[in-house]
Amino acid sequence: MRDMLDIQKLLVPDLLDSMKKRYTVLQHILVSGVVGRRTLAASIGSTERVLRGEVEFLKEQGLLQIDASGMRITEDGRLLLEQIEPLVKDLFGLTDWEERIRSRFGLKQVVIVPGDSEASPHTKKELGRAGASVMRKLVKEEEVIAVTGGSTMAEVANQLNATASMKSCWFVPARGGLGESVDLQANTIAATMAKKAGGRYRLLHVPDHLNDEAYQSLLQDDHITEVFHFIRKARMVVHGMGDAMVMARRRKVDPETTASLQREGALAEAFGYYFDRSGRILHKMPTVGLRIEDIHDMDTVIGIAGGRGKGEAILAVLRYGHEDVLVTDEAAAAEIVQLLSS
Repeated sequence: MRDMLDIQKLLVPDLLDSMKKRYTVLQHILVSGVVGRRTLAASIGSTERVLRGEVEFLKEQGLLQIDASGMRITEDGRLLLEQIEPLVKDLFGLTDWEERIRSRFGLKQVVIVPGDSEASPHTKKELGRAGASVMRKLVKEEEVIAVTGGSTMAEVANQLNATASMKSCWFVPARGGLGESVDLQANTIAATMAKKAGGRYRLLHVPDHLNDEAYQSLLQDDHITEVFHFIRKARMVVHGMGDAMVMARRRKVDPETTASLQREGALAEAFGYYFDRSGRILHKMPTVGLRIEDIHDMDTVIGIAGGRGKGEAILAVLRYGHEDVLVTDEAAAAEIVQLLSS
């Protein structure tokens, strides 16, 4: 297939360009559910006039349905996207990047979606869809699944749907709350995932950042302790990855600790731990939730993050060496590959 693609790129590049455009249109409609032509044109950087021709062609092929509410993908369109995904990744050059990152860090799987999730809400939705797909494939029956908070994880939750395996699973927050928008809290995301998947959930009603005195006090509460031990039964954790300084601000880390993190070269944060360029842990937050030793014992650790500014942070977490699967986007992958090359 790769040889044929190379020949087509040389002889009929216009055909491949058309294929990319039509794939992009279908993919955006898939993650949007229902979308109008004007909104779609703005999302993919096209004009309504140019888009009209592509939409009519896709409708004639039975891949799109158009009504008063907008455009939606048909089941044939959905199946086509699944079938041509490997081919499209070759067209975008993402397959080589996936294998390079996977082999470099000994991961079980790397999934890269086209685009930049920092710049495009549709790419972030596609990142969520890819993350949800990985979860569905790897989950085992009656598993406890721990999840972190954040906007990317919220998209994963929104894109999840029920499978036979997931209906018997428990979804739990990996850590306490950050005090940010309730929609982005780990508790909310765990509950949403459970509802979407037809499973069950447990919640952890404590703040994420605690001083030692408060931490020890909470551990005296029987209910908190019981939930804490239940969370530690998780065999799969699905987590985001963030820039260290951004996360320090979100977590309201005290100025002295923040200054120390900067001096020591903190680049990344994941599940409350701060990492430097080499993947060394610089600082951990005292909290009721998963500990790093719990992560080490997990059957499956899935990291999901994207955006042009996240490449260095993702790379730092990968160098820590306990990820099994990475789901990211083209923009972050490009930065990771460039950093590995240099």
